[in-house]
Amino acid sequence: MTTADKPDLTAYDAVLFDLDGVLTPTAEVHMHAWRTMFEELFAAWDITPPYTDDDYFASLDGKKRYDGVASLLRSRDVEIPWGDPSDPPEKDTICGIGNRKNVVFERVLRADGIAPYPGSVALLDVLAAAGTPIAVVSSSKNAEEVLRVAGLRERFPVVMDGVIAERDHLASKPAPDVFVEGARMLGVDPARSVAVEDAISGVQSAAAGGFALVIGVDRGVGASALSDAGAHLVVDDLQELV
Repeated sequence: MTTADKPDLTAYDAVLFDLDGVLTPTAEVHMHAWRTMFEELFAAWDITPPYTDDDYFASLDGKKRYDGVASLLRSRDVEIPWGDPSDPPEKDTICGIGNRKNVVFERVLRADGIAPYPGSVALLDVLAAAGTPIAVVSSSKNAEEVLRVAGLRERFPVVMDGVIAERDHLASKPAPDVFVEGARMLGVDPARSVAVEDAISGVQSAAAGGFALVIGVDRGVGASALSDAGAHLVVDDLQELV
């Protein structure tokens, strides 16, 4: 990307970032946790075909945890009760299975820690120096903990996460609800703001929310898939925008 092609993000009213895969490589931790949990579940329930990483991108990536569980099981023609978010991890409901995955995720996160992408931190520094408002918009209920572990929490006055989405009954990405609510919490108009996403569902969410600029970060989904979902610009790393 030439300097002439590079958008000046400080010229917009705000920049709203997805977390997993955009600011931190937590997608890898999530993928590992989902794979471990679903391989055990599929074996116990004799579900075929076996779980693959393609299932993560097709059914889980960017969605609220319980919606992802329901979507993946539906792809195998498996229907079980939704249950309640208070269900224990061993309960065979959508919520119980989602909570089961979260136990694995938290264990890996605490054991290994997590460092933000250097290029993402460099961009955050540029925006901070310019006084550009920023927010996190994540489907994850672990967003607050991930931001703290990564040393980023104090940078963001607004964190629109899966906890708030569930409390306020906001629809999962690819619906626009969470990005629109993040902009409202930050006090900005999506039509004058930027959204940064790495998931197809997240790009679709931001595009549907009417953001002036939707940036896709290609961490493996594919640039064409992100563009097709509505990204105006696709980069491999946010360092390219610094």
